[in-house]
Amino acid sequence: MAKSTLVKRSVKDSVFTNLFQHPKYVAQLYEALHPEVGAVPEDRIEIVTLKNILTDSIYNDLGFTVDGRLVVLVEAQSTWTVNIIIRGLMYLVQTYQDYIEKEQLNVYGSSKLVLPKPELYVIYTGEKKVEEGYITLSEEFFGGEQSALEVRVGVITNGEKGDIINQYVTFTKIYTEQLKKHGRTREAIEETINICKDEDVLKEYLSSHEGEVHDIMFALFDDEQILNATLRDYEKKGMEKGVKKGRAEGIFENTKKLVFRLLGKNKSDEDIMDTLDISRETLAQLKAEYAKA
Repeated sequence: MAKSTLVKRSVKDSVFTNLFQHPKYVAQLYEALHPEVGAVPEDRIEIVTLKNILTDSIYNDLGFTVDGRLVVLVEAQSTWTVNIIIRGLMYLVQTYQDYIEKEQLNVYGSSKLVLPKPELYVIYTGEKKVEEGYITLSEEFFGGEQSALEVRVGVITNGEKGDIINQYVTFTKIYTEQLKKHGRTREAIEETINICKDEDVLKEYLSSHEGEVHDIMFALFDDEQILNATLRDYEKKGMEKGVKKGRAEGIFENTKKLVFRLLGKNKSDEDIMDTLDISRETLAQLKAEYAKA
């Protein structure tokens, strides 16, 4: 029997990012967030996502404007944290900065700036029970006391039946179920896609972009498999006396080799951090060593 192939850990994040790179699905998302508005033509939507990288960075997964309204949407993956409020604030400030530069607005002038109205949302797909509604900076960080700044983030855990949010959340639940059955294997991904198409969950997207979806979900699995095997090897050696320091050094050296290998393949910083589960600071250090080498 062929050995199962491991898949990248951030599969749901990558599908989320790819799904909402397409204006037609962003239009459906906006309609789900504002059903009172009704259908919105795609040409009224401008995607202003800063950069599609992991959500623990300072960039948002998705940003877009509709008729002068700025919406920043952030996925919190499956781990809940109220720090999403701070991340949302950081995303918003950076997005405004880019908007001001793009529109050549003068923040030091006497005329009042005309800015899009911001909206912040988080879609939570984890198993912990989280109430839908809004969380605020004042309540979560300052005990309800008002300050010079307030930030409000809409929390969405399911969406309305059949809308694009509900379909995405359902996709993540189906994927989680298949992971429990098959582990991080091709079978889990293929079964997820087949079940979703059969149940009309993101069916159009999965059918028309199936090649992309497979590429996304299978990306970098070889390198992760190599890393995991190496970590298991060091874990066994960890039983030996005094090996703790050597284990850490050994893992770092192996990670260094893998980073060099991926850089040689022209992989992006985000892909390398995702595959090897390292910080941006560690990657920057190793990239500097790679440049010298």
